[in-house]
Amino acid sequence: MSQLIGYLSHVLAHQKNAVISSQCERGELSILTTPACVIELVRFLRDDEHGQFICLLDICGVDWPAREKRFDVVYHLLSPHKNMRVRVKLAADEETLVPSLCPLFPNADWYEREAWDMYGILFTGHPNLRRILRDYGFEGHPLRKDFPLTGFVEVRYDDAAKRVIYEPVELRQEYRDFDFLSPWEGTEYILPGDEKSGEPGSDTKAP
Repeated sequence: MSQLIGYLSHVLAHQKNAVISSQCERGELSILTTPACVIELVRFLRDDEHGQFICLLDICGVDWPAREKRFDVVYHLLSPHKNMRVRVKLAADEETLVPSLCPLFPNADWYEREAWDMYGILFTGHPNLRRILRDYGFEGHPLRKDFPLTGFVEVRYDDAAKRVIYEPVELRQEYRDFDFLSPWEGTEYILPGDEKSGEPGSDTKAP
């Protein structure tokens, strides 16, 4: 941890304008930045001899729909030389143009395509920003928290048409109502057909 705290001081000395906030926790350094500064900051983390964060492990999104800038774009970097990890984050919304890291890390290509596909985060300067997990005609971004769990369409193979077809989602069974009461939670409520004791919490059989 002392190594990370020391390196954070080094980063603040050279990239103070790029760092909004930072913290060291659980053996990892987290740095909050802005879209305008992310390229400069990540390049420094990669090239600085005291860091050498040469491995981009992941780029992912987090959705906070109640927040003005609903998305966190999260970058995970590893320094094999120094045995350190750093997490870089920035806030964005549906219209924010986040600079692509592809010029710095070629493997950012697929990571950013996935973040676009699942969340709708826009990466400017990406060489081929298109869907990677969903079909090209898919509507919406399924990891957003306001996306319906059932989706909008379902896919099946039609024997008559001899092709895959898309249809609006149709629930085959009506929703069931649950009262969420359970004897395992210590309540006095006994489920119908499950009268296994004379009194709640008792090991005796019901008469």
